[in-house]
Amino acid sequence: MARFIFITGGVVSSLGKGLASAALGALLQARGYSVRLRKLDPYLNVDPGTMSPFEHGEVFVTDDGAETDLDLGHYERFTGVPARMTDSVSSGRIYSNVLERERRGDYLGKTIQVVPHVTNEIKDFLAIGEDEVDFMLCEIGGTVGDIEGLPFFEAIRQFSHDKPRGQCIFMHLTLLPYLAASGELKTKPTQHSVKELQSIGIAPDILVCRSEHPIPEKEREKIALFCNVRKEAVVAAYDLKSIYEAPLAYHREGLDQAVLDAFDIAPAPRPDMTKWDDVVDRIHNADGEVNIAIVGKYVQLEDAYKSIKEALTHGGMANRVKVNVEWVDAEIFDTEDPAPYLEGFHAILVPGGFGERGTEGKIKAAQFARERKVPYLGICLGMQLAVIEAARNVAGIETAGSEEFDQEAGKKRFEPVVYHLKEWVQGNAKVRRKADDDKGGTMRLGAYHAHLSAGSKVAQVYQGTEIDERHRHRYEVDIKYRDKLEACGLSFSGMSPDGRLPEIVEWTDHPWFIGVQFHPELKSKPFDPHPLFADFVRAAVATSRLV
Repeated sequence: MARFIFITGGVVSSLGKGLASAALGALLQARGYSVRLRKLDPYLNVDPGTMSPFEHGEVFVTDDGAETDLDLGHYERFTGVPARMTDSVSSGRIYSNVLERERRGDYLGKTIQVVPHVTNEIKDFLAIGEDEVDFMLCEIGGTVGDIEGLPFFEAIRQFSHDKPRGQCIFMHLTLLPYLAASGELKTKPTQHSVKELQSIGIAPDILVCRSEHPIPEKEREKIALFCNVRKEAVVAAYDLKSIYEAPLAYHREGLDQAVLDAFDIAPAPRPDMTKWDDVVDRIHNADGEVNIAIVGKYVQLEDAYKSIKEALTHGGMANRVKVNVEWVDAEIFDTEDPAPYLEGFHAILVPGGFGERGTEGKIKAAQFARERKVPYLGICLGMQLAVIEAARNVAGIETAGSEEFDQEAGKKRFEPVVYHLKEWVQGNAKVRRKADDDKGGTMRLGAYHAHLSAGSKVAQVYQGTEIDERHRHRYEVDIKYRDKLEACGLSFSGMSPDGRLPEIVEWTDHPWFIGVQFHPELKSKPFDPHPLFADFVRAAVATSRLV
């Protein structure tokens, strides 16, 4: 039976809370315990996949096809435990489930209320898989006091009450602001945050206090006294140069020990932090550096490409180099020559995206990389645009484009080298979609198998010819153009098992030019960098030595 750790937040960023959850999971693993992390999102988005990256940041996709927020990416990167559809739930999903059950007659004509029907639905979600692990870490999104979060806080209060004593604890993250004028840390925001939490029936067992400055012993004692926690359970969370320092930093501050003490677990296995010592050593003791451009259209919000940025960092660790990432707005190239903007980079990455805006600029970036022999990695749309570039400028299909762009414009302009994917195989069943289907959750989502061509660049990178990678797309390169493009040197080196869907393309006469339909960044970890990113950075290092 799992022990539950409920993680709530006061005046603190979601990254701080998600990072603390992930780091704690890594620390418990280092002591030999099994963990699973869950995210409860009080906000109404049933499907983050329908939201703009400017609003929600990156959409993280699980192996079983769930579209979730980027916190699950942190959980996977720090623990290596593949997230599942049951590891994330929003209030929208909860209310939708309640309404569906009411329509089926599950409530036998009763009046539907937040308590008990909504809270019971949340509690049922919390209990999924509780017998599988030693610890279940459940992060409650938002801030205590938000009206959206009240049903979730009530649910975890009830849940802890229903469980045997000592099986659930509460960890609360708050901010200790520093007033430079008076040179002091202010504890009042933390006191009021805890008071708000206590008013809804939850008393925190552990406080994690974000602070830019060391917390004096006097302030630590004051927080413990007025917030009714032990002094040893007031854990400092200082700003770090790298998020991957968090497990070591939290261990130094005693977070894992505070959790074990709260559960009265003694004696406990000693932690093995070797893995994280190596990760931090690779970050801070790099042997060189490379410059990589990410040419995209969401560059104003870096969280839109969070996993890509982290995967490049992991690739740098694998090669013991620092990766300097610069975000380049693709729309600049709609009207300007990309050469002055891209000549200083050792590699170019074009990520995924939706819609026509910025695509002509990305096509020019792919052309620049092909012609100048600069390492290029195209992900999802980045692969499709590389194929369009090849069709236009090498294969002589001057009007090559994507069906997506014609549908968006409402008129026929392009020869659709990329088309709307209407049918594919998932497991032993066929999935069918129409262009006018609802947008949410209707893409090709989750992990799919692919075959790689023996002797290809990607087969060398993966050191094998069978892979499984996560997808998130509704448009696909049309296989009917394969022969014409391969005659020009663009190899379709990765295909779906039925041979109908191109998964990977690569230029055979280029040092490193690979486009993938899937999202390899979603499976990269600091202690296990994804092979594509590790080799992409290696190619960038090789380029840097030629300059």
